[in-house]
Amino acid sequence: MERPYRIGVLGGTGAQGSGLALRLALAGHELVVGSRDGARAASVAAQLSARAGRTIAGSENRAAAAAAEIVILTVPYAVQRATVEHVLDQLDGKVLVDSTVPLVPPKVGTVQLPGGESAVAAIQRLAGEKVRVVSAFQNVSAQHLCELDHEVDCDVLVCGDNRAACDLVIALCADMGMRALHAGPLANSAAAEALTSVLITINRRYKVAGAGIRITGLPGSGARGG
Repeated sequence: MERPYRIGVLGGTGAQGSGLALRLALAGHELVVGSRDGARAASVAAQLSARAGRTIAGSENRAAAAAAEIVILTVPYAVQRATVEHVLDQLDGKVLVDSTVPLVPPKVGTVQLPGGESAVAAIQRLAGEKVRVVSAFQNVSAQHLCELDHEVDCDVLVCGDNRAACDLVIALCADMGMRALHAGPLANSAAAEALTSVLITINRRYKVAGAGIRITGLPGSGARGG
């Protein structure tokens, strides 16, 4: 860890957001869990604090974004845009890490990319140049994130148009014990988003809880900053 960051996890009361908040807190970062319901955020933050053995704050999404240097978005696709619009004026100059996957029930096992492009890339256009949007964590099982007794056995694909912002997210993944890889510009996030439906199908077919991906042919240590 280069230094501790103040990180806000919007939608942090869900399984994925809670798991990321917990692992980042254990790595030494300062966390605030955000939710549309501030009271629920505070309740979940208290539970996570007990598990982490250190304080994790909880607040409404807007306050969480305002307090953070780095904001992680872990909300369903249906409320992705509305959530970003609600906090947009609190994101200037910050890194927004978007884990959104455009899953459209009931066919979540079928790839659906609205407009044929990345849902995360659409958020970069909405946010503008003052916000550095990075795509990550689409293919990481929320269940594995929350289970602290083992490492998360998969790679994280990181896409973005700002190299420094991508490097920062890759470093955060390393803090959590995960290998992350540069996977190209933000437009390439469409591939990671689509892979989630593939993994859901594999989970169902083979009756597993959290299939992931591994990129082969890379040196084990050098790939972290790749």
